[in-house]
Amino acid sequence: MAATRLELNLMRLLSRCEALAAERRDPEEWRLEKYVAALEDMLRELKKQSSKPAPELLNEYSRKVDFLKGLLEAEKLSSSTEKALANQFLAPGRTPTTTKERTPATKTVHLQTKARCTGKMRSELLGTDPLAIDDSEELNIRKRKGLASDEKQSAVELDAVLQHHQDMQEKLAEEMLSLARSLKNNTLAAQNVIKQDNQTLSHSLRMADQNFEKLKDESDRLEQHAKKSVNWLLWIMLIVVCFIFISMILFIRIFPKLK
Repeated sequence: MAATRLELNLMRLLSRCEALAAERRDPEEWRLEKYVAALEDMLRELKKQSSKPAPELLNEYSRKVDFLKGLLEAEKLSSSTEKALANQFLAPGRTPTTTKERTPATKTVHLQTKARCTGKMRSELLGTDPLAIDDSEELNIRKRKGLASDEKQSAVELDAVLQHHQDMQEKLAEEMLSLARSLKNNTLAAQNVIKQDNQTLSHSLRMADQNFEKLKDESDRLEQHAKKSVNWLLWIMLIVVCFIFISMILFIRIFPKLK
């Protein structure tokens, strides 16, 4: 089936986007993002047409457009590690866009992007100039693009850097876990000490209440005893007075007054 005008325009624009993606772009470059947005619109329109291409070809177009879109999103990330991880999950096209290409342009762009991210991460780890490493990596990719050895070497270097970062993250996670355990143990120990202090304080309060009750009872008993002692003494004094009075009367009666 002959390609429609919309499909030809999509192929031309896709080839232009792949060429822009392969170049070193300025951070303020806006054309590629606008072109990719236009590609998405054209791809949607192409899928709606009655005379649309074969499903395999449509899937290949979608794969390349998604790759370019993911590449732009990865470039917006701030960390080199995040960019490398994002680029690692990108899926380039499987077939060339034009007949002039020997290998898919998106695959070459993928290798160049991986090399740039690897160079930036290596420069961050070693403290070297990222531009020099970036240029050398890109030059090597351009000289040997299409060869499987470059892809394997970039993959090995990327895996080594990612493994290093993963080891650092695991070590940091272990240290954080150790600190969390230590904090938990200290918290439990403090909680036990506070619990024991609360129990001791509660026991002291109970003993104080008991001693207060006993002291109150003893005070009541002493007060009652004092009251009883005063009453008995009064009665004794009254009896003694009465006895003395009666004795005087009897004495007077028994011994009359001398004449």
